Amino acid sequence: MKKTIAIVAGGDSSEYGVSLRSAEGIMSFMDHEKYDCFVVVMHGAEWYVQYKDTTCPIDKNDFSFVAEDGRHTFDFAYITIHGTPGEDGILQGYFDLIGMPYSTSGVLVEALTFNKFALNNYLRAYPELHISDSLLIRKGEVLPSVESMVERVGLPCFVKPNAGGSSFGVTKVKEADELVAAIEKAMCESDEGMVEREMVGTEITCGCYRKGEEIVTFPITEVVTTQEFFDYDAKYNGKVEEITPARIAEETARRVSETTRRIYQVLDCYGIIRIDYILSGEKGNEEINLLEINTTPGMTVTSFIPQQVRAASLDIKDVLSDIIEGKLN
Repeated sequence: MKKTIAIVAGGDSSEYGVSLRSAEGIMSFMDHEKYDCFVVVMHGAEWYVQYKDTTCPIDKNDFSFVAEDGRHTFDFAYITIHGTPGEDGILQGYFDLIGMPYSTSGVLVEALTFNKFALNNYLRAYPELHISDSLLIRKGEVLPSVESMVERVGLPCFVKPNAGGSSFGVTKVKEADELVAAIEKAMCESDEGMVEREMVGTEITCGCYRKGEEIVTFPITEVVTTQEFFDYDAKYNGKVEEITPARIAEETARRVSETTRRIYQVLDCYGIIRIDYILSGEKGNEEINLLEINTTPGMTVTSFIPQQVRAASLDIKDVLSDIIEGKLN
């Protein structure tokens, strides 16, 4: 008998539209001979499922819905919300309460990885991980002087929301007098902002997931953009060259893959994650600098993960099935 899968999308961040596109991608990737799949859209208190030619409200008591042909329940939730509540532990806590298995890491991991500053400071305990210096700005608190911030992280630097993705609210600051405006922009996306030292080098990204007891890493993608950085325009409007596998030394690729597996293991992740890095220094002997961890990465047809899965000669359908069956069996 087929299992019924909820592909959970939407959310309450600026990435709402991106999430819906990821849901379309996941729907196309799923093994429909094994699973009946339906998109569940969440936006604030409004939760509904796209069922046949209509929409039906979700009963939040047990994540079921009623249609003309009766009550329906789900066996598994594949979460593809980018941002709150699907990437910060809130939705995971709800699913834990009602006993619904889901595709991502648990509450603690999701909450930690969504808070960039907290994550960076947690991972500093591992000396093999190189992490850029940064300072945290909280809404409502007295802003440090521009001079002290520049002295701490230098120029250029990056200002970004402490929670969020798709580069919403991110600014590359080149001059000191741009810093306050950049912080205000970041605060439009989050109650906290980060001012971070710039890391110069080659940007790469590496995806991985757990298959049974094995942590499987995908081929690495090199990110080349004509923009100042890999911003929303570059990510979603084609102003980027994504090269998979990346043009890096074999030994460097091995070290990046091993670092990715190490972080996945240390955090006790589940499902597909994607880790972004900056490689700096001499080619073939680069320093691997952690940039960001994405626990619900984009899953459109042209996103990094589907590209990397194809480059690994794997079938994305099988990868998704591994994730689902890993929680159902």
